[in-house]
Amino acid sequence: MHIKPKLTRLDLTMIVISLIIGTGIFKSPGEVALRSGNPTLFFTAWIVGGVVTLCGALTFAEIGARYPATGGFYKLFSYCYHPAFAFMINWAAILATTASVAAVALIGAEYLNPIVLPSSLQNDTGTKITTIGLVLLVYLINFLGIKLSARVQNLLTAFKVGMIVVLCLAIFKSDGATAITHTITHPDNPISAFGLSLVAVFFTYTGYQQTINFGGDIVEAKKNTPKAIFIGIAVVITVYLAINYAYYYVLGISGLQQNQALAAKMASVVFGAVGEKVTSVLMFVSVLAYVNVNIMSVPRVYYAMAEDGILPAIFKRINPRTQTQEFGMSFFVGMVLLILLVVKSFGDILNYAMFFETIGLSTAAMAIFILRKRTQHLNESGIYTIKWYPLVPLLFIAVYWFVTFSIFVSNPKATSVCLIAFALGLFIYYATHGRKSVTKINKL
Repeated sequence: MHIKPKLTRLDLTMIVISLIIGTGIFKSPGEVALRSGNPTLFFTAWIVGGVVTLCGALTFAEIGARYPATGGFYKLFSYCYHPAFAFMINWAAILATTASVAAVALIGAEYLNPIVLPSSLQNDTGTKITTIGLVLLVYLINFLGIKLSARVQNLLTAFKVGMIVVLCLAIFKSDGATAITHTITHPDNPISAFGLSLVAVFFTYTGYQQTINFGGDIVEAKKNTPKAIFIGIAVVITVYLAINYAYYYVLGISGLQQNQALAAKMASVVFGAVGEKVTSVLMFVSVLAYVNVNIMSVPRVYYAMAEDGILPAIFKRINPRTQTQEFGMSFFVGMVLLILLVVKSFGDILNYAMFFETIGLSTAAMAIFILRKRTQHLNESGIYTIKWYPLVPLLFIAVYWFVTFSIFVSNPKATSVCLIAFALGLFIYYATHGRKSVTKINKL
């Protein structure tokens, strides 16, 4: 069925903003400060991250316009590369989402721990206990068939933006970070430090790639798509730079490096101790919503793969009473808990999640060169095309591979685990694909 354009410029602008801004901005700045070690690298990473993100968003906007297929990444990779490669990348994307859920759950635990746990358990062990409890709580709720609506998610997005604006008010109620006395951690290699800083920055900026699903839905796409993306990314960059400046002004680079519950610390400056506790609870609720949505949505991806015969049929099983995928949901939660048990911190999870993410996004962006050749007939049809092609996609791809290399150099273990995961994805594809072929032959 032909897709009829219905989304306006405002619609796409809000989609871009809501896809990017999540809970990472309340945690990642501390990780960026820890990895960069000085204000210059810190702010440079956020600015460069914003520019590269804009390049990526524009690239995916043209990809979506040239190949507006339902199924996003999966069908794009099948069309431009190979179905096996498509499964491998999407399998890795699922693992990246799993790692992201674990990372965000850790954020929620860090905000809640000071309120619910005694001081003796306010450490890594206490954080893991709270995080695992958080994930299991949401799992049990979903097991009963309860889910959050899309309206609640949109409301939470608006709430997060509003929270950032309120937190920025801290600069008017603070005399600056002159009282900060923590020891500043300096990196040994500035280039390596910059690359690792971008890992945390891109974790916070990611999400815009899903605009690939809206290429055929935009009214007057050639005019509205680039403008909506420019406006959306500009809003995100402005908001992110504003909150990071507020963090730096109030806490200093050493205060940021302490890396714990930044939003709550800022709220305490604006509203006092009560504000800190309220913000901690609200952040925890926000994290619950994020974990809940992914527990509900990721098993649907398993379902689609099982329908194609790539995953076992058990992933398609649905409880007729609650309409939940009990096995698929349990498998996903089990993967999240496994990551939480294996890794030590939010920073470690970033390396795993972003290794998958950088490879997936960069290879997806490379598809633009293949699509340009295969869809030359669309060049005069009025679809959106990148203005500074091929510079824009090349810059995006180059920076993302630089980040991938930075992860490889700094954490070979994470790289090895991720490469094994990619190989496992290929094994699963060919194992199930081969079994499917044998079944067809037997039927003949």
